[in-house]
Formats: sequence, structure tokens, C-alpha cells
Amino acid sequence: MKELNKELMASSLAPIVLLILRGQESYGYQIIQELRDKTKGQLNVAEGTLYPVLKKMEAKEWIEGNWKKAESGRERRYYALTDKGKQELEQQYSQWNFINDLIHKLWNHPLSTSNSLLMTISQ
Repeated sequence: MKELNKELMASSLAPIVLLILRGQESYGYQIIQELRDKTKGQLNVAEGTLYPVLKKMEAKEWIEGNWKKAESGRERRYYALTDKGKQELEQQYSQWNFINDLIHKLWNHPLSTSNSLLMTISQ
């Protein structure tokens, strides 16, 4: 199982959840299972980590939660992406792509001067 830096996990969990909810509504435990499945068990997000993120996202109106009765008869809070959440996902996705590209450029081409950095970023 991967242990990620808490700050990295905190900053990346919201866009990851938005991506998961882009496909369909889901409840907390199902989101945790989806993350485990997609990472082949390498990433284990605790409920105590996920639920505060869901609450903040709901307060920002990126997602909306509704209580529904599951097949088991148990009530679960299902979360769905809102239009505002879709816009936020697009913005965050673009930002993450920029950062990812920059990291790859810097990793593959060590820089010796700040001018080189500017040239690398603009490419």
C-alpha cells in the first residue's frame, strides 16, 4: 500500500473525487473502493480523510448529496457532480496537467538556470 504525503493527498483528493463522480453518483465507501480498485490496492483512503473532503466539496456546491435507500435497505448518502463541480473539474484538470507536464519536463531535463526553466515551461 502506498503511503502518500498528507499534503499531497489533501490537494489531490478533491479532483480525484470529482473525476469519480463525473461518471455516476456514488457514496463514500464506494468512492474508497473505487480508489482501491483503480490503484490495485495501493491507495487506501480512510473514511476520516474522505468525508471532510466531501463535506467541503458539498459546501462549495461542487457536489450534492442525497440520502437514498440502498438495495440492502440501509440509508446512504449518494453524491453527484453539479454543474459548478463540472466547471471546477475542468479547471483543476487543466491545472494538474500543467503541473504534471512541468514535473516531467524538469525530471527529464535538469535545469541549470532560471532562463532554461522559462524556455522549458513555454514549450
